[in-house]
Amino acid sequence: MSASRKHHLKSAMLTLAKGLLEAEAQENVQERVRYMEEICPPLSLPGSMQELQDLCKELHHKIDVADEDRYELERKVQKSGQEIEDMKIKIQDLKGKFKKPALRKVRMSADAMLQALLGSKHKVNMDLRANLKQVKKEVKEEDKELRDVGDWRKNIEDKAGMDGRKKMFESES
Repeated sequence: MSASRKHHLKSAMLTLAKGLLEAEAQENVQERVRYMEEICPPLSLPGSMQELQDLCKELHHKIDVADEDRYELERKVQKSGQEIEDMKIKIQDLKGKFKKPALRKVRMSADAMLQALLGSKHKVNMDLRANLKQVKKEVKEEDKELRDVGDWRKNIEDKAGMDGRKKMFESES
């Protein structure tokens, strides 16, 4: 299969998956609204004080029941999560030593990957070197003086003999 065909299939799969995810999200929102309409009827406030107190007691009782249910569900989730972890450990022990799978080489640049994921929206170039500043190296004066010292033999000849040593001691004082 050619690279362009693979790229076309991958982009088609991504667009299809994106559409399915959006449809699922809308369906979840509609389900939530329908559930809330069933469970929470519209609130009608009574006129007398006694009826209002009865309504508050009833609401407190419903809150307590909901908290109990929530606590029981949390315990079930924790218990099942622990069982899953134990089963994973058992499976790992039965398999023996864990071997890392060989990684496949991806032959797609970052630009191509973003283009495939985002479609035609992606126009950013990932060339990171293009945005770097050009800096010229400045040469310090001290470095220049060290280079301009000249031939080391001349210094030796100047300091050779008594005159040279005498000059050396006089310059130090």
